Amino acid sequence: MYQDLKGKNALVTGSGKKSGIGYAIAQKLAESGVNIIITDLLKMEDRDQQHISDNREEMTALAEDLARQFAIRALFVAVDVTDNTSIKQMVGLVKSRFENVQILCNNAGTVFGVPSAIHTYDDDAWFKTLDVNLNGVFRVSKAVIPLMIETGGCVINIASRAAKVPPLFNGAYAVAKAGIVMLTKVMARELAGSNIRVNAVCPGVITTDFTRWRFDLEARILNSTKEEREAEMVQTIPLGRLGSSEEVANLVAFLASSQSSYMTGQAINVTGGQLMEL
Repeated sequence: MYQDLKGKNALVTGSGKKSGIGYAIAQKLAESGVNIIITDLLKMEDRDQQHISDNREEMTALAEDLARQFAIRALFVAVDVTDNTSIKQMVGLVKSRFENVQILCNNAGTVFGVPSAIHTYDDDAWFKTLDVNLNGVFRVSKAVIPLMIETGGCVINIASRAAKVPPLFNGAYAVAKAGIVMLTKVMARELAGSNIRVNAVCPGVITTDFTRWRFDLEARILNSTKEEREAEMVQTIPLGRLGSSEEVANLVAFLASSQSSYMTGQAINVTGGQLMEL
């Protein structure tokens, strides 16, 4: 726990799925007494979206559970990070309920059109992947940062190992995540004078529904099994196992706290040693 975080307000995008990284981040911050705004896309708003959360009642229940468990204020707000009107509505509600935000975690992300090589990638799938993963970070940050100016705070952008080591047949996602790393650096320089720190986290292979979907997809392509694909991946990780959402959340909480007060503009790997470059 980080005592200096108690009473602060955090908005975490893509946090409405209990098995995902976003919710783990929300829960970890709540443990330190942070008030939480859970935001995510509802299925009814985009039936073609993959790996999104469930219905409004279930995500509202997640927020209520955090409030009861950690004696904090918590709220669920539906948002589509590709839609400025949806984002504006979210920010209006957050401002009316919480007044300001000290912690913004841009975690929302997905993929479309995989597996595809660059020369066969569907245009719409490519642009939609970039729109959610990269432009969504820009849109939400632009809208929420005005709520941080008065108090200062921090932004943590969830990038990926794919931002630094390109995966096969998943180019749009890799390009978007690499863009997040540069956007993080741009924001860090521009917002330093407003006492807002900005850092990125680059997770490796983390045990989530998204990862299980990935192993299943790869198994079907390679005429293998999910278990075999996971075992092969584990062999490439020096620590010999997949990571957990909580391990990513631990780093986010550190970056949100005063323990990292001299850190900004960084893109930190959480990969079990699979990636050892900056």
